[in-house]
Amino acid sequence: MRVVLFGYQTWGYRTLEALLASGHEVALAVTHPASDHAYESIWSDSVAELAEANGVPVILRNRPDEDVVRALKEVDPDLIVANNWRTWIPPDIFDLPRYGTLNVHDSLLPAYAGFAPVIWALINGESEVGVTAHMMNETLDAGDIVLQRSVPVGPTDTATDLFHRTVDLIGPIVADSLELIASGRRDFVPQDASRASFFHKRSIEDSRMDFSWPAEHLERLVRAQSDPYPNAFCYHRGTRLRVVSAAVSQGRYGGTPGRIFIKEGDGVAIVAGADARFGRNHALLVRRVRLDDGTELAANDYFRTMGGYLTSRPTA
Repeated sequence: MRVVLFGYQTWGYRTLEALLASGHEVALAVTHPASDHAYESIWSDSVAELAEANGVPVILRNRPDEDVVRALKEVDPDLIVANNWRTWIPPDIFDLPRYGTLNVHDSLLPAYAGFAPVIWALINGESEVGVTAHMMNETLDAGDIVLQRSVPVGPTDTATDLFHRTVDLIGPIVADSLELIASGRRDFVPQDASRASFFHKRSIEDSRMDFSWPAEHLERLVRAQSDPYPNAFCYHRGTRLRVVSAAVSQGRYGGTPGRIFIKEGDGVAIVAGADARFGRNHALLVRRVRLDDGTELAANDYFRTMGGYLTSRPTA
């Protein structure tokens, strides 16, 4: 088959690697220009550089335009393969190839369509994450499923851990999907729209800690915002603190959410949960914090005295 890639960052890079190794002809790569967005400047292996190194023509665009359509018609592809393309691909493009467009998405669709699925899934306490290859239609991430592969989420896994495990699924799932499509298979599995969920792009605001959340949810937020992602953060006496390591306390502590309460083991217990006043909640055990200048400290070293509050926003 003659194949065109629409892809970006490491996800697109891994997809192009699989296409180049597949034995199919890679006729064109369409990718985005480099970005300094907080979530687009990490995992930023260059699709353009890999394509050029392998003699594949490259088009750089933020959105597909008439030049892209013209190039596609000249190439006359059998299939487009898309992964981490960040803007809408219209029907005159995804329907143009003989066999349509295969999209590779890093969630177990129909759940977690849209953006940053691994991060959202970890925050929400999912037991597994994965990758889905599906045929593109007019609704984002909603086409018939060709293949799906999953990996379990462990109790201490970070988003970085899960990134590495899911990105390693891309090559095999792309290779196997190409073989199914090339063999003539078209009996793919429709998605159950009643189970679908759709998530927006993450921004710095989504890393802000809210101590009305239960400690279990806050602990997952910290793991979901692991380096090199922008860390979960809060404020202490007007200073922004990035929480880089946390756990759920052994003890149960009552009072007002955000209260810097007591040392426990290798951390400091922060009262958490909207119903913390009843005294039945576990606390968020903050273990390590990082200041804006990059200084990283054990919580027991940073919080020399107990009392006061961690807040979502700087206080007067």
